[in-house]
Formats: sequence, C-alpha cells, structure tokens
Amino acid sequence: MDLLAGLDRQGEVAVVGLGRSGIGAVRLLRLAGAAVYASDGGTGAGVQSAAATLRATGATAEVGGHDIDRIARSRLVVVSPGVPPEADPVAAAIRAGVPVWAEAELGLRALRGIPFVAVTGTNGKTTTTAIAGHLLARAGRRARTAGNIGTPLTEVALAAERPDVMAVELSSFQLHDMPTLAPTVGILTNLAPDHLDRYRSLDKYYADKMRLFANATADSRWITNADDAVSEACAGTPAGTRERFSVTGRAAAWYDRAGDRLMLGDEAILPRARLPLLGDHNVANALAAALAVRALGLTAAELAEGLASVAALPHRMEPVADRAGILWINDSKATNVASTTVAVAAMARPFVLLLGGRHKGEPYRSLIPLLGRCRAVIAYGEAGPLIVADLAASVPVESAGDFADVVGKARALARPGDAVLLSPACSSYDMFANYEERGARFRAAAEAP
Repeated sequence: MDLLAGLDRQGEVAVVGLGRSGIGAVRLLRLAGAAVYASDGGTGAGVQSAAATLRATGATAEVGGHDIDRIARSRLVVVSPGVPPEADPVAAAIRAGVPVWAEAELGLRALRGIPFVAVTGTNGKTTTTAIAGHLLARAGRRARTAGNIGTPLTEVALAAERPDVMAVELSSFQLHDMPTLAPTVGILTNLAPDHLDRYRSLDKYYADKMRLFANATADSRWITNADDAVSEACAGTPAGTRERFSVTGRAAAWYDRAGDRLMLGDEAILPRARLPLLGDHNVANALAAALAVRALGLTAAELAEGLASVAALPHRMEPVADRAGILWINDSKATNVASTTVAVAAMARPFVLLLGGRHKGEPYRSLIPLLGRCRAVIAYGEAGPLIVADLAASVPVESAGDFADVVGKARALARPGDAVLLSPACSSYDMFANYEERGARFRAAAEAP
C-alpha cells in the first residue's frame, strides 16, 4: 500500500507521540516500508515500553524529548490527537514546510475504499458514532467503530480482517490535519464553546470542525442538526446531499413528540419508549445515526431492531446504580458546560448535581435556567470556587474536598425519588488521569453499600 503517495519530499517519516495512536502509526508505516523516527517528550514506563516495541520494528524511537532538526528534515510528520499545533516538533515541521498529518489521516489512507460514516461536533459525537456502529453490526455488516471513540484507525488498518464499513468519530484536533478526508456520510452533531484552553479563539475551534466538509463533492452526503443554529450557519452549503435531524420539528429524521415516536420523514421507526437512552439529546443522536446508516443501505426494520437494542455508553448519561430509591447517573464524559446543559435538561426528577474539576474557560451561569429541579450543586476541584461564585445566588451550592467528600455530601442531600448526576462540565485532570477514571470512581461509590 502506498500510504505516502503525493508527497514531494523524500526521507523518513516522523511520528510525534508514543501513545496508542502513535504506536499504530509507526507500525503501519514500517509495514509499508517507510523509515520512521518516533519521539515522545515523556519518560514514563509506558512510553519506554512503547519505544522498545517500536525499535523492534526497525523504527528509531526517542523518549524524553524530540530531535527538532531531524523532524524538520523529514518528509512527513504524523501527530497523535493530544499533540497541539504549537508543540515544538509540530511548529518546527510547519516552519520547514513539512506536511503534518493526524494519525487518523494515515489510517484512513490505509483503509481507502471502505465506506465510512464520519462524526464530529462538540457533544454527542461519541454516542452517535457508537449508535451508528451498533446499527450496522446488528444489521449483519462487518462494522468497526474507530477514531476518537477509542480505537485508532491505524490499528483497524493493521488488523488481519478488514471491515466492510466503519463508524468513525473525529475530534477537532484530528480534523485539523486531515487534508484528504472524504467520508461516505458526514455527521455534524452540534457546535458549542469547548477546548478554549487549547484554541486561541472560538472561531478557530469551529473552523477545525468545518474541515469535515473540506473535500465535499456532488457525491457527498451530510447529516446536520436542524435544531442547532450555530452548526447550521457554520456548515453553510457544502456540495452534495444534505439531510437534517430534529427533536423540535419535522425534518428528514425527527421526533414526533405528540406521537412519542422516532420518525424518518412520514415513516415511524419505533416508539420513544423502546429507545433505552435517557434524554432528548440521545433521541437526536439516534436520529442522526439512523439517517447516516440508512444512506448506507439499512432498512427501516433494521433501524428499529438496532435502536431498540442500543445501550448507554459508559460515562455518558449512564445509570450505574439505583439504591434506596436514588438513581445514580454517570455522565463523566460531560467535560464542558454545553454537555452538562444537555444532561441537566434531560433530568425528569429532582437531582443533586456534581459539578467540578479543571476549569475550561466557560462560565457556569448558563446552567441556572435549567436548575429548577436541582436540589443542590456539589462544587469541587480546581473549578469549585468559580462554580460557587457563578451559581450560589441561584441554587444551593455546597463545596467539597476530595471525591469521597463529594459523593458523601451527595448521598446525604439526595432523597428517595431523586437522582445524583455526575456531569462535571470540567476536565478531570486536577484529580484523575482521565474522565474514565472519574466515572469509574463514581460508579464504585454509587454501588457501595
């Protein structure tokens, strides 16, 4: 496979970052016969082990830093999603005119010819990707979900068996460096402020999301959100066929609230009660996924069976325990205010809201109109004082220390018939390695006697 077709430069490929994506990229490049220099600024045991594994493939692997001059002389730089454009090795490549690709770009080149749904947006993209993959698999397709959802595309390309079709989640970080992206069907779920700790402006964040449409042609198919004015305006009028989903009115896929059913045009797919996911936002995610996979040939009956059997993803409005009449809901994936807004809007019972972590630059005051059912907010972590300042005049707020204190206060405040909702609106990095660890800790506490 000629992964590097179209590159003018000669020499080795530099891979920056030795996490799972970087490892997959190096292995794939070596399989294709490319000389590879891989580097990572870290020195931990995991990075050291990865470097040793990659050296065994014939790659040069360096840890604890980067050879900037060597990277600037390379023919291509492949970056992992966590490496920002301002990082020294990437900036050096850009100054030297070296092309920079996301690992996802490399993976999709190796998987060329396989139809795929590409999903991006601020919120709902992981769930929408998972639903699309589930629908395809339940309909008998040999389907893989990959990308930002967890499995690097380069790993899919390295597998012994190629999939028939893929559902691919793409973050703004990945889209930034994907010059040939051309999905079979592209979904834009919504847009809201996020990652303002990495982007210099909201416009730059939105611009990266819009790279989904960069290679649109008359044959392209797009799915967008009729209820989200920002994403509709940003998407503009890309070439190809465009369909919309809505939970507030008629669209190509829509929620018939009066009939309490999910619809494709005039055709009912299934009653809302048969979709086992909480909240209108998950109805929207299901509608978007259904539109996309219908474009790949699934029937209404296959959609109905698939949607009725879908399960909540871990850490995304996931009910994890029901004890003493109190429902514990893990929404640890809600790492921005927009995502927490969606979660809070989905609550149909009184609830205690666990809010906090590392602040990402957004105020919390926009939550106030949705907190009528909120019995109390537990504010914690680095963002705790900011949450108190923004919300204490409008809703009862208690400050908490460590996470055990957070859960203990929630347990004391919640009453039978209530919910305890972990939807932090912040990243987890002040107290946890990632949002998964935060959610797992919450689940363990909820399940404890």
